Amino acid sequence: MLKSDYNAIESYMAECMNDSSHDREHVYRVLYGAMDIAENESCVDLDILTAACLLHDIGRAEQFADPKLCHAEIGSEKAYRFLLKIGWDEERAAWVKDCVKTHRFRSDCPPESIEAKILFDADKLDVTGTTGIARTLFYRGQVGDPLYSLNTDGTVSDGANDLAPSFFREYKFKLENVYEKFFTKRGKELALQRQKAAVDFYNSLLAEVSSEYKKGRELLERIVEE
Repeated sequence: MLKSDYNAIESYMAECMNDSSHDREHVYRVLYGAMDIAENESCVDLDILTAACLLHDIGRAEQFADPKLCHAEIGSEKAYRFLLKIGWDEERAAWVKDCVKTHRFRSDCPPESIEAKILFDADKLDVTGTTGIARTLFYRGQVGDPLYSLNTDGTVSDGANDLAPSFFREYKFKLENVYEKFFTKRGKELALQRQKAAVDFYNSLLAEVSSEYKKGRELLERIVEE
């Protein structure tokens, strides 16, 4: 990729990113992870992959403003228009558009090209391990969600059957299951290296708050009369 193209794409990405959990550093981590994965694959178009990685989250602001919107769909259209604007031909701009459109975890539109699969895996890699924990806590805090919900008996829910959003629910719904969602061998290998740290964090937090609620409620019941 020409340096001028890289600089233009990078600058446009920076203009679009204003989310603490989906910020420019997330984009760079995805890009660097993708470069690692791509080294272990054949016939990867690195220009397409680089552009897709840099532009994959440029629709986040629109989704944050209106949660009904899909940032992958919005971002794919923005990426396509921008690449045409800076002189990319329609076929290659559409290739990047497809990668961006299919990178989302919650999607019925799976990636097909190797570049799209690498982007998907590199993006998911950033929700594994302690990095994934930290980013999820940032995001859930941004939208005002709690760490956990309570069961009807007042005990702390582990999140598995929760309907209301919380960090524990997001962990059980997404973070715990992401390790089986990788398309590339290298992507899965990198993810599994991080898995234990995430599991240990979740289990420790659940044990701490559950113990505190159990002991605290028992003590409170002794001093609060009917």
